[in-house]
Amino acid sequence: MSLIDTHSHIYVSEFDLDFALVLQKAEKEGIRKILLPAIDSTTHESMLGVEEKNPSICWSMMGLHPCSVKDNYKEELKIARNYLDGRTFKAVGEIGLDFYWDTTFSAQQYAAFHEQIEWALHFDIPIAIHSRNSTDECIKVVKEHQKGKLSGVFHCFSGDINQAKQVIELGFCLGIGGVITFKNSGLDKVMDEISLNHVVLETDAPYLAPVPFRGKRNEPSYLKYIAEKLAVIKNVTTEEIATITTGNAEKLFRL
Repeated sequence: MSLIDTHSHIYVSEFDLDFALVLQKAEKEGIRKILLPAIDSTTHESMLGVEEKNPSICWSMMGLHPCSVKDNYKEELKIARNYLDGRTFKAVGEIGLDFYWDTTFSAQQYAAFHEQIEWALHFDIPIAIHSRNSTDECIKVVKEHQKGKLSGVFHCFSGDINQAKQVIELGFCLGIGGVITFKNSGLDKVMDEISLNHVVLETDAPYLAPVPFRGKRNEPSYLKYIAEKLAVIKNVTTEEIATITTGNAEKLFRL
């Protein structure tokens, strides 16, 4: 079985002590590729270092996470853009809007989101969208830019069926992670109605670990629990889930 973790922050400090073991476990569970979404300039070097040391499995994105959009966001954007100008990346990400904790910098988040979408169009690469407490707003922004050439994924999708259909109509994928295993998340009912042709899998490690590890540190090897839960929902084999979602990820990110 071959799986692709399309969203994993395995370069952060939570993995400093056992990174090699985490990667070994991932490969043992059939994780063939791991996509690394950027956060901000405090972790870019760490992310790129992980990619450089593990070029056969780790692939970096570049961008500014909405939670890192503060007063200095223009400087952060300049740093990210310099990286993009200097080499190729698999996507611009993760980018988007986050209104969960605070809306102080919502105007700046919107500005950063719009600008980074334009980067993706310029470089002809997809975007990985963070849309916590802002799914409708993110859909609206994407609609403004979608002229047929923009592609990407709504990472950690946990919206309703109407939102899922809007994302798919925009030509985007749904990034399905540990939330699908959470009791009462409602995501199982959404996915029951959605074609697997629009789905990619992710962990968002070290966050949002699936059941039976909920509340603990997440890691790429746990992707199998997400695939297994989705297989139950769709009444297919885990291998079929792996084949379809891996194909979707390969196509989207040109792996």
